[in-house]
Amino acid sequence: MSTMHVEVVSNEENIYSGEASFVVVPTLEGELGIYPRHEPIMSLVRPGALRLTVPDHKEEILVAVSGGVLEVQPDKLTLLADVAVRSEEMDRQRAEEAKKAAESGISDAQDDVALAKAHVALAAAIAQLKTLDYLRNRK
Repeated sequence: MSTMHVEVVSNEENIYSGEASFVVVPTLEGELGIYPRHEPIMSLVRPGALRLTVPDHKEEILVAVSGGVLEVQPDKLTLLADVAVRSEEMDRQRAEEAKKAAESGISDAQDDVALAKAHVALAAAIAQLKTLDYLRNRK
């Protein structure tokens, strides 16, 4: 089975570094499926579930990404995410509360900095909720 090296990095930490045989990335144009030896591309990432098919793993590895930049080379995929959280670290109630707080932060923002922070928090919460929905529908 052919693989490619995948790096998923957020502002805070390296989320995933390893091999994958298939990756699905939520881009602004829609979900993009990437196999090894894919043509080089760059794309903006939208909030959603990043899905990694890894050799010798029964289940996909899921990562909620709030946005970022994707670079694909024939033997390597790099995703620089604004915020990224592995599925096992997510909780629906916390994500819903974070979404409500971010929406409140947007409406209550007093300046551009507060507004930008609230938008980032909203994108992160939406990404987690989309990933949790994908997990629920998969089972």
